[in-house]
Amino acid sequence: MMRHDSRSVGDSGGRLLIAEGVSGNAPAVIDIAAALAPFPPARGNAYPGLRRMIGNGDRAAAGYSRDLLRRLVPLINATFALEGFDLLTASFSMVTAPPDRLALPQRMPHFDSVDPHYLAILHYLGGTDDSGTAFYRQRATGIDRVTDANRAAFIAAAEREAAGWSGYIGGSTPSFERIDAVEALPDRVIVYQGSLLHSGMIPAGMSFSDDPRSGRLTANFFVRGRPRSAQT
Repeated sequence: MMRHDSRSVGDSGGRLLIAEGVSGNAPAVIDIAAALAPFPPARGNAYPGLRRMIGNGDRAAAGYSRDLLRRLVPLINATFALEGFDLLTASFSMVTAPPDRLALPQRMPHFDSVDPHYLAILHYLGGTDDSGTAFYRQRATGIDRVTDANRAAFIAAAEREAAGWSGYIGGSTPSFERIDAVEALPDRVIVYQGSLLHSGMIPAGMSFSDDPRSGRLTANFFVRGRPRSAQT
C-alpha cells in the first residue's frame, strides 16, 4: 500500500491527506500531459497560468485520472469520513505567470468553495523544486477555512489590506499567517478541503516555463464527497 499520512489544518477542523508514489511512474504521466500541449490559459478562476482540462476523449489522460482516483478512494474516504465522491473536474496545470504580472486574487491565499465536502486533489509531477502548497490563517479575522457564515468577513478584511500585497505570497505576512505547508515532491498527492485558505509555494527563481517537460506541472482534480450516513 502507498505511504500516506493525514493531519488537521488550523483551528477549524480541516483535514489534509498526503500520499507518496501514487502513480508509481510520474515520468509517464508527464509524457501524457506533454502530448496534450500547448495548454490554454486557465479560465474562470484565479489560477496563475495554463490549464488543460481532461475529457473522456483524452484517452490516456482520462485513463490516468481514473486509475489515480481509484487508488485514492480508500484513503480519501477514511480521511474525510466519506462513503465515496464524485469527480467534478480534472486537468493538467502549469504556473506560468511571473510575480510582477499577478492580479490581486493571485497575490493572496484563496479558497475554492465554501462547501465542506468539496475536495481538491493535487498531484505533483514535474518542475516542483522548492515548490509546494501552503495553508494560511487570515490575521484580522482568524479565518483559516471559509464558510457561508464567514465569507463576507474574509472578503471585507482582504479588501481593506490588499494595497500592500505584491507577488506570490511566500510565507507569513502582516495579513496572513502560514499555518501548514507541504513540499512538492514528484508523484506526491495531497487532498484537502477547498474551503481551506491555501496558496501555491512559488519560488522566485522558478522558470515559469509553459513546457510540461520542464515547467511546474501538476494534475488537479476537484471532487465532491458523499458523507457517510449517520449510524442508527
